[in-house]
Amino acid sequence: MEITSFGPDDAADLQAWAALTNAVAAVDAPWEHPVTAAIGAARFRHGWDGEPSTPYLARVDGTVVGGGAVSVSDYDNLDAAWLGVAVHPDHRRSGHGSEILEAMVGAAHDLGRSSLGADAWESPAAAAFAARHGFVAKQSNINRRQLLADIDWPELDSRYDAALPYAGEYALERWDVPTPDDVLPALAEMASAINDAPLDHLDYEDEVFTDARMRAYEAASAGRNERMYRVVARHVPSGELAGQTVVAVEADHPERGDQHDTSVTRAHRGHRLGLLLKADMMRWLRDAEPQLATIDTWNAESNDHMIGVNEVLGYRVMGREIVYQRSAAG
Repeated sequence: MEITSFGPDDAADLQAWAALTNAVAAVDAPWEHPVTAAIGAARFRHGWDGEPSTPYLARVDGTVVGGGAVSVSDYDNLDAAWLGVAVHPDHRRSGHGSEILEAMVGAAHDLGRSSLGADAWESPAAAAFAARHGFVAKQSNINRRQLLADIDWPELDSRYDAALPYAGEYALERWDVPTPDDVLPALAEMASAINDAPLDHLDYEDEVFTDARMRAYEAASAGRNERMYRVVARHVPSGELAGQTVVAVEADHPERGDQHDTSVTRAHRGHRLGLLLKADMMRWLRDAEPQLATIDTWNAESNDHMIGVNEVLGYRVMGREIVYQRSAAG
């Protein structure tokens, strides 16, 4: 087997990556939206917030049989690496996954990372593969999808109106992107509220949010050709930012949206702000992106509060992903 990395300018490899990713999804997660070489190029150039993963393709006699990825951050969790392993459905049960994983572990080791994480759609095969290689299940995440055509707008308005009395000291604001430089410190402080989301048994330190990271996040979204929408809640008496929700619409596939962060700072919880933020976002998108058909979101299965808000908004479960971890030593 030949396992080689590639980058955002490697056109042939990007086409092969897209074909592999779509073939794997057709079997493991048929609800997933198809990817393209252009999506891969943007993803591997910009990442989520300026730190793209390194992708790999695995070939046997010139045929792509699988692929992998290694993701690390220099913002925080400096001992951690997140690994990806994929095997084409036509080439499974031949030992390719183990060989790809070994190469990804080696790449993480070369980067000085001692804690390894990986995720997979829930299945007996994935669980057995993880156990065989010393990975332990640490968290369960749920992928949900909202179909905007199914939104009951009168019911949403009723829920919104019912929540308003609990948030009398708060105002919702719709922000343009990029965020002005003088606002970035307050935005970074507010974004750190996501660290209160449940991690279950994951060995994971709090993420560190800085002005530079928030700017890199917005720049990466623009680099992926996404239109970003942000609604924030402000505590009027103090002027503090109390919470936010962010949705990105794929400009090349404008029927698709992705829910990014929704969080409320600890001092301002208990005022129905999560529901108000997301409901106002829906109203904004209805007017600004009338072609938008779906929005995908991810939550830890134990995040009862946010799941409750999403269920009010009509999100439906698509699949469960299990997050595994082990040390680099095995």
